[in-house]
Amino acid sequence: MNLQCFNLSLQDGWALLEMARPDRLNVLDETVLLELEDILKVLKEEKIKAVVLTGQGKAFAAGADVSAMAKMDGKEGEEFSLLGNRVFQMIEDHPAIFIAAVNGYALGGGCELALACDLRLASEKAAFGQPEINLGIIPGFGGTQRLPRIVGAAKAKEWIFTGQRFSAQEALEAGLVSRVLEPEQVILEATKLAEELAKKSGPILSLAKRAVAASGTGVNPAHGQQEASFFAKCLSTEDGREGLKAFVEKRSPVFKDR
Repeated sequence: MNLQCFNLSLQDGWALLEMARPDRLNVLDETVLLELEDILKVLKEEKIKAVVLTGQGKAFAAGADVSAMAKMDGKEGEEFSLLGNRVFQMIEDHPAIFIAAVNGYALGGGCELALACDLRLASEKAAFGQPEINLGIIPGFGGTQRLPRIVGAAKAKEWIFTGQRFSAQEALEAGLVSRVLEPEQVILEATKLAEELAKKSGPILSLAKRAVAASGTGVNPAHGQQEASFFAKCLSTEDGREGLKAFVEKRSPVFKDR
């Protein structure tokens, strides 16, 4: 594959997938999402059993492309949200087990990408959050659906309503990640886990993943469509446009409740 945004290394039954735009903090734009969609298809064709997903540099993924969203109207915003939801749903439905090795910032869309993975290991330097509310919008890549299923409704509401950042230790206490490790150990431990999973039966791993999702931890694609509709309404408001514009202009937004 001719990849522009990722590095993909196929191993014996498992793969290392790195977001490779550290200069942009691995921001998630349309190009990234479409390339990730193609990669997911290849991983399925190659019968990969486990995938370690991480980001190069100091960020796992700092979020969606705010500068691009600031230029979107409601319809374009809905299409962007639906794209993110579709690709992240492919991760949730994928036969492989996805291990997010969160090495740094996992904010907004980056946090939502980690949420779509099956397992999450975090560096002590990792930071999580859904800061969209501060931009006059809401999470649009499945965050309103997956976060409550993982950390519970009360904690998810706190994260989404305040837009605050949370440390790796706070993420561990909330059940968002299963382990917090020294920075140099995150990829190593994620790799060991992937290698262990690669020794197991691929079809049985896939069935186990589907069985757990059937317990109610998974997301119905229809829920993502509803989230995208609400996301579009945000971009159709004066406050939504102001919040995104303010971020691009590096100033505090002035919301007028309309």
